[in-house]
Amino acid sequence: MSEHRRKPSQPQGGGRAAARRAAQQRPGRGAGTGRDVPTASPSGPYTEPSAHGSRSEARRAAQRGSGGRGRSAGTAARGSGRPDKRLINYPRSDREGWKRFLPSWKLVGGTGLGFFAVVIAGAGIGIAMVNTPDPNKAAQAQNNVFNWSDGTQMVATGGSMNRQIVPISSIPRSMRDAVIAAENESFETDKGVDPMGIARAVWNMATGGSTQGGSTITQQYVKNTYLDSDQTIKRKVTELFIAIRLGTTEEKDVVLAGYLNTAYYGRDAYGIQAAARAYFGKDSKDLNPAECAFLASVLKGPNLYNPDGGIGAAATPQLNEERARKRWTWVLDREVEVGRMDKAERAKYTDKEFPARVESEQARGMTGQIGYLVDTAKAYVMKTKGITAEQMALGGYEITTTFEKSKVDALSKAVEDTRNGLIDEKKRPDTDTFVQFGAASVNAKTGALVALYGGPGWDHKYFSNNANTTGVPVGSTWKPYVLAAAMQYGTQNSNGKGISADSKYQANDLTVINNREGRPLRGLDGTPFKQKNESPTAFGYVTLNEAMEKSINVPFAQLVFDVGHDKVRKVAESTGLRPDSMTPDNDASFALGTSTPSAIRMANSYATFAASGTHHEPFSVTKVEKDGEPLAGFEPTKAERAMDNAIADNITKVLENVVQNGTATKVKKLGRPAAGKTGTTDFNKSAWFVGYTPELSTSVVLFRSDPNSADKALQSMKGVGDIPSIHGGDIPAEIWTEYMLEAVKGTPKTDFPEADEVGVTADASGAPSPTPSAPPAPSPSPSMQPSNTPSGRPSPSRSGKPCKPWELYCDPEPSSGTSTGTTSGGLIGGADGGSGGSPSPSNTDKPGRPGGSTTGTLTEPQ
Repeated sequence: MSEHRRKPSQPQGGGRAAARRAAQQRPGRGAGTGRDVPTASPSGPYTEPSAHGSRSEARRAAQRGSGGRGRSAGTAARGSGRPDKRLINYPRSDREGWKRFLPSWKLVGGTGLGFFAVVIAGAGIGIAMVNTPDPNKAAQAQNNVFNWSDGTQMVATGGSMNRQIVPISSIPRSMRDAVIAAENESFETDKGVDPMGIARAVWNMATGGSTQGGSTITQQYVKNTYLDSDQTIKRKVTELFIAIRLGTTEEKDVVLAGYLNTAYYGRDAYGIQAAARAYFGKDSKDLNPAECAFLASVLKGPNLYNPDGGIGAAATPQLNEERARKRWTWVLDREVEVGRMDKAERAKYTDKEFPARVESEQARGMTGQIGYLVDTAKAYVMKTKGITAEQMALGGYEITTTFEKSKVDALSKAVEDTRNGLIDEKKRPDTDTFVQFGAASVNAKTGALVALYGGPGWDHKYFSNNANTTGVPVGSTWKPYVLAAAMQYGTQNSNGKGISADSKYQANDLTVINNREGRPLRGLDGTPFKQKNESPTAFGYVTLNEAMEKSINVPFAQLVFDVGHDKVRKVAESTGLRPDSMTPDNDASFALGTSTPSAIRMANSYATFAASGTHHEPFSVTKVEKDGEPLAGFEPTKAERAMDNAIADNITKVLENVVQNGTATKVKKLGRPAAGKTGTTDFNKSAWFVGYTPELSTSVVLFRSDPNSADKALQSMKGVGDIPSIHGGDIPAEIWTEYMLEAVKGTPKTDFPEADEVGVTADASGAPSPTPSAPPAPSPSPSMQPSNTPSGRPSPSRSGKPCKPWELYCDPEPSSGTSTGTTSGGLIGGADGGSGGSPSPSNTDKPGRPGGSTTGTLTEPQ
């Protein structure tokens, strides 16, 4: 056996120094065997030599030495037998490799217990520090102040509503039962929070179900005291602590009364007493079970469950009524299910017993147009900042609007003067009842809404805002969008080039309309569809400018197919009209105004033409302060390019001609440059005039509808004011002119921009054509009608000869068509161009869609 030299023993100890010395030792070699000399551990006995030699062992020793404080200490402890003095043995010193990072059960258990103790201690401190809510403070509301555009006060609302706090003895047992059954079945036994309820709500949301929410009545009561606070984590934690404290220290009747006295029920009513007065005109103690179930239903969300309607397209009175009835039925059934009402009592309340409500008292202080102005501005603020109706009702907002008092007064006077001279409900009850007026006026350069007329006034119990009501077809005021689309996109025959207003189209009454494939539209009975004009005049081929001037239906009914319905929708939307206000049908009547934008949107849309193609979204608020602090987001809306300025200016030029020579000549009384379009729909159910000067765009609508009816269906205005038929160029144009005379008084006259040439001049087929050097003068015969070629296109002729494609003027050949109103699968256009109509209801259920054979029988526009 080889002799090896031994080095002097090293001091016992571990740590970095020992590891470093071990790594730095240079091994010796055996004298005769060539094996590496075994090395000694810095803190232990000699070991047997490694199979890989001393260098490998040295390398491993060096690696162990640099492995970190915890590992070295642990290794040293194991090697020396000393105990691990760390407070927490992690990573574990008694394990090797990955097992060192696997915590022991003692560590896991201790950590869990420690965390639980910290949570309990924190919760205890939090619960001890919070204060319980005061229902009297929660029910208090400040005023909301609304100002005119010049900063002077228009009205202050809120704060004076009946918000009386009533004791639990004044709240019927049936109200308590209804709310507990609907909101929180375990209320009387839970401790303020319901973990299972929260889990159930999460599960229902994940699986698409819907029943009770995750919050208890106690939590909702606490939330009611924080309606005006920011939605922060601190607030949520505070609410939770208060709910736990209330659930463990307060009587259930106190909590329930607090909730019912602070909850928001709609109609600006906070608390059960205010709600009972607002909806039923009685004190809360006199509510019956059906009325209690109704109020419990409204608590789910007044904006969607108050039958008066709310904010947003989904919160119409009709939809809210349907939701409220379903929720009311569910609440009553739920009371039976949880044992809070017996079946015999439940059987008394059928759908016919749905509670009748009194008229809303929200008109207090809202005389004349003020209610509509406030409602419009309030909705704009809520939408812009995401403010709920509950938060708005608590007040504290000062809102400066865009409304100009002088213009509001002028518009109201123009409407009321006309109404008083036209309508006599006592003398003509069959025709003059339920006649409604609406109007809106927009600054053409900014989009600011400067005036509106919403109706007789909230003080007259009329709460629907006619200026912001959809559902009334716009008639021929839609035709400018068809022409603008043709100028911008051209037709399928113009090789992608826009066409000008000088392009010619067939205009004869009862002309067959062809689809984009060049084939005749067909009715349900298979016969070709023929478009009806208001007049049976045989116009022959006319320019689109003349067709707009006289509001002739046939050219635009064909043009919409040649351009494409989607292109027309795109242009209309670019000017500010909402897609949901446009009818989805791709038929001929779409070009004639079956869509139903509001008066505000129509005035704003036409302002785009006045501004040479620049569009501003309409806005009604310029400044908002909350408790004296300004809120951001109420700057004027940004300008957007909707169409080329040449296209917009050409539309203006065409609409100027309507005023000077067409259906709106009464507007010439204004005495300054003006452009606009009249519109009247089938059966005289609506009449419009939308017009503008370079500075101001205004729309006026007249229709007849019972505001208290379930469907608010439009009724004919024939005979209103003892006038056989009301057209857009009559009453609406007169109101428009009287208002504009006052609105622009004292302002300098300005001209519209000169219109640059746009597009190519297309012939009857929609294709570009050369202008003949000496075109013959048109001489259409009143008895002429087009006949159909095999492709379905009309083939006009002179003396029996067909027109050539490049001929701009020629007489159509006679046809067997009549103009008496009897059609075969055709549409009969309304007055003033009309919106078109649809054939007999037995043939189709959609307006303007060609159907089977009919003799002047049409459905109303939708």
